[in-house]
Amino acid sequence: MTSEVTAPEQVALRAKLAELMQEHRDLDTAIQALIGSHDMLQLTRLKKRKLQLKDQITKIQAQLLPDIIA
Repeated sequence: MTSEVTAPEQVALRAKLAELMQEHRDLDTAIQALIGSHDMLQLTRLKKRKLQLKDQITKIQAQLLPDIIA
C-alpha cells in the first residue's frame, strides 16, 4: 500500500526531517540544562515533546527509506 515518494515530496520531507532533528537536539540541550532544577513540570513537558519529535522523525525516515522486500 505504500506508494513511492516523488522527488518534490522527498525534498520537502528531507527539509522537514532536518527541522525536526534540529528541534530534537535543541530540546536535548534544554533538558540537560533543566535536570538540576526543581521545575519538574517543564522538564516533563520537554521530554514529552522530544518523544513526539522522535516519533515524527521515525515516520519521515520510514517514508524516505521504505522497507525492501528481500
